[in-house]
Amino acid sequence: MSETKKIAVLPGDGIGVEVTASAVTVLKAAAATAGLSLEFEEFPFGTDCYRANGTAFPDATRAGCQGADAVLLGAVGSANPTNHDELGLLDLRKALGLYANLRPIKVFSELAHATPFRAEVVQDVDFIIVRELSEGLYYGDRTLTEDRATDECFYTKGAIERLARSAGTVGRERGVKVTSVDKVNVLATSKLWRATFTEVFANEFPDVELEHMLVDAMAMIAITHPGRLGVVATENTFGDILSDECSVLAGGLGMLPSGSFGDPGPALYEPVHGSAPDIAGKGISNPIGAIMSAAMMAEHSLGAPAVARAMEAAVTAALADGARTADLARNGEATVGTQAFTDAVLAHLASPVS
Repeated sequence: MSETKKIAVLPGDGIGVEVTASAVTVLKAAAATAGLSLEFEEFPFGTDCYRANGTAFPDATRAGCQGADAVLLGAVGSANPTNHDELGLLDLRKALGLYANLRPIKVFSELAHATPFRAEVVQDVDFIIVRELSEGLYYGDRTLTEDRATDECFYTKGAIERLARSAGTVGRERGVKVTSVDKVNVLATSKLWRATFTEVFANEFPDVELEHMLVDAMAMIAITHPGRLGVVATENTFGDILSDECSVLAGGLGMLPSGSFGDPGPALYEPVHGSAPDIAGKGISNPIGAIMSAAMMAEHSLGAPAVARAMEAAVTAALADGARTADLARNGEATVGTQAFTDAVLAHLASPVS
């Protein structure tokens, strides 16, 4: 009998609760079919948790995450966000030692119509953004007065080196070029970034093609010639912005999964979208990003790539059957809610589990 894998589940806020439930249901079904033993434990986290407990990241949640084989997060935030919305997430990343966030940008052919781009622009788009998570603007010192504010952006060579190795490894595995994104013509941190990437690739990844690109040029290339991209590696703030921009290629934020990796803790998996309080509780959210995040978990943390492939195939089949949540439908096209879309995915797995 295979070893039982422990998964910490953090539904979070808003639609995070709904899409996480879908992801867990589909993962359970695919795992059951493959004979994979999983144990799920749910923990409070996020804005609602802060309001109830005075902290967005309780000690019990921290211990549960650190003791798990993987962590699945829904979304965090409120209609009127304050510091605790994001600080809980930053603290979670710190607690797990996460430094590399992988965000696959892949267009389902069944949804080519769901983007504002011509079909030839999004055809065969399949690349990965590798975003640095542990330094940069989000972790620097801050000051704020009535007439002046500062946000420190800092990077150390060690942090850049390990991100470069993550990007180089992904590029080598996929057999594609790595594009390192910076703002070297202005920023000192980008000068260190570019020099370090060049050094790491010359010494450790001579078989992987590396190119450098300014972030403003990448913002243009990503929506004009995205098919030329293989791996896009960049720092924390640029990666946050670019991945949201690139979500439009796939049909919107509801489509994108992500996985965050590092040391010493388990990996964290979450859809890229936020908590969307305006539609929370209505049962209409798109669960694809969450389901595909769970598929990434199966592949990278649970040692079950076949389970990941089955989940992706089931999502593709549901889309091919015409299942569309409201954010994906054409004008006048029939739509389904979160649960109905989840049921459509389950129908394409051999042994659905509720």
